[in-house]
Amino acid sequence: MLMLRGYVHSEILADHRVRGGVATGQVPAEVLEGGPVLDTRGERATSLGVPDHSLVLTFDDGPDPTWTPKVLDVLKKHRAHAVFFVTGTMTSRHPELVRRMVAEGHEIGLHTFNHPDLSFQSQRRIDWELSQNQLAIAGAAGIRSSLFRPPYSSFADAMDDASWPVTEYVGTLGYLTVVNDTDSEDWRRPGVDRIIRNATPEDGEGAIVLMHDSGGDRSQTVRALDTFLPRMQEEGYRFQTLTQALDAPSANTPVTGPDLWKGKAWVFMVQASDRLTDGLVVVLAVIGVLVLSRFGLMLVLSGAHAHRVRREGFRWGPVPVTEPVSVLVPAYNEATCIENTVRSLRDSEHPIEIIVIDDGSSDGTARIVEDMGLPNVRVVRQLNAGKPAALNRGVANARHDLIVMMDGDTVFEPATVGELVQPFADPRVGAVAGNAKVGNRDSMIGAWQHIEYVMGFNLDRRMYDMLRCMPTIPGAVGAFRRSALERVGGMSDDTLAEDTDITMALHRDGWRVVYAENARAWTEAPESVQQLWSQRYRWSYGTMQAIWKHRRALVERGPSGRFGRVGLPLVSLFMVVAPLLAPLIDVFLLYGLVFGPTEKTVAAWLGVLAVQAVCAAYAFRLDRERMTHLISLPLQQILYRQLMYVVLLQSWITALTGGRLRWQKLRRTGVVEAAPGAVPQRQGTGTTARERGHVV
Repeated sequence: MLMLRGYVHSEILADHRVRGGVATGQVPAEVLEGGPVLDTRGERATSLGVPDHSLVLTFDDGPDPTWTPKVLDVLKKHRAHAVFFVTGTMTSRHPELVRRMVAEGHEIGLHTFNHPDLSFQSQRRIDWELSQNQLAIAGAAGIRSSLFRPPYSSFADAMDDASWPVTEYVGTLGYLTVVNDTDSEDWRRPGVDRIIRNATPEDGEGAIVLMHDSGGDRSQTVRALDTFLPRMQEEGYRFQTLTQALDAPSANTPVTGPDLWKGKAWVFMVQASDRLTDGLVVVLAVIGVLVLSRFGLMLVLSGAHAHRVRREGFRWGPVPVTEPVSVLVPAYNEATCIENTVRSLRDSEHPIEIIVIDDGSSDGTARIVEDMGLPNVRVVRQLNAGKPAALNRGVANARHDLIVMMDGDTVFEPATVGELVQPFADPRVGAVAGNAKVGNRDSMIGAWQHIEYVMGFNLDRRMYDMLRCMPTIPGAVGAFRRSALERVGGMSDDTLAEDTDITMALHRDGWRVVYAENARAWTEAPESVQQLWSQRYRWSYGTMQAIWKHRRALVERGPSGRFGRVGLPLVSLFMVVAPLLAPLIDVFLLYGLVFGPTEKTVAAWLGVLAVQAVCAAYAFRLDRERMTHLISLPLQQILYRQLMYVVLLQSWITALTGGRLRWQKLRRTGVVEAAPGAVPQRQGTGTTARERGHVV
């Protein structure tokens, strides 16, 4: 649709060259000295003029939605007829005006499709310009015309060796070429009086008068017409169409059959492309405002969140939380990762019990944990029933009232559990979201996900914490009160995003869900496009399921209603709808780069990127991350973001078609290890994070 719109708006295939003066040696003398109507349809060229006291007003370059109706109104007011030489581009966009011209007795002529100087064009291009012009006229008014006026034409004596071959060729196609012998020069906007003087022939002679109803401000033309028409009628002039003045059959003949329907189909498509593109522009503007508003909101609220939790003497409650915690590790075929995970928990500074729930693994995950022989570590086996069932089984076996949940491929820092449970000093807090970080960020995909986690997830969580509508407690690092879990029925398998589902359920039950920035967990992000696709597809689809499941919160009262009218719209808008429409930015970027205006397009896109870069840099500063990873941000916006768009689109299609998506287990490599108090390292490096100088 954008390509079609660019085509009919002369943004594609337009040629704005205009030839200067050329010799006239090849032009017959009778043409140079003859009238403004050139007939080259036969073997010998002839020229005609209009009789005395006949004026043929001609209007070029229209129809224009502003000025053509005003010109038609003046002509109708004074019962005058004219010839409108219309372009295919304007006719396709404003067919109703061409229909009005025909209905009111005016004649239509061709002025090419998108107004090039035909002396530069090949015969094939000339054929195309005329056939497309006829197609648009047929679709608009159901007629075809045999009148033609070349763009940039003038008087007959201005015909030269470059334009004459075009006139000869157009005659072989059955067209009369109509130039003019009286130029109002209204295109110069010289003033009403000057336009009238220029348009007035001498001594009662007939004339073809050149005027314009498009191409700029034509207010002087309209005012001049309103004076010129009655003045010349009083002097005995008649304002006729060209064929009326020549006493010839009409140049406009009806079109029927396939040609008519092809024309109607063309006009319909052009109208649809204009409407759709205009709608896309509006949507793009709305999305732009929403995205910029979201960025502004994130910057303000995340800054307020950091200031609140980092101020000196800040406490979640009167006394720190020191009670023991049960840490649940659901595991399904995590043999490559589980040992790193459990060893990181062993070094916890907070008293914990560790419960590994083996969900029917076939790779010896449970045996690996048992062979480690660590105290306070229990293994609970069950047949494969899915992650929600494994977590519920873990809760049932937990000895303590505070429950920490993590993934089997995640490692904690020694202080993570202690930091994660401190918000429970506030009795209103039912769950806490930790700070999930990408451990395998050395690859390009890992670096892009690192930016996404720091900016897209953690900065968001600070904002949602302040708004009291955090949508998701990450499965990699989250904590819950047992009583809160029991009140909402525990983890549910109704959706594929059990972490989002349980978070929304807690909000609706009146619990506060907060973000603990210092509760860091290092997780292994997917390292291939296929694995990333599988993970994000599940996340996107699961989020949609959770939103749909909790939709009744929109009309409920109390805490549920507050979340439904604040949290659900924000989550739906920024996590489901806006990301699906955001590709418009890139579509218009590509269109602008190819068809222009290139400079403005690039500047606008760089402006959006600059805003994102500022937000990303601020998020990295809040998380005390190195800025070097932001070097890949522009490439992330071009490549990685497109992948996320397609994933979200596939999720929408699955949801709308009623498809069912099964749980998809990602293949892990175990590259992330625990490094006490430091950034995790990759296996086999032989150096600690502290030795490399990377201290958290």
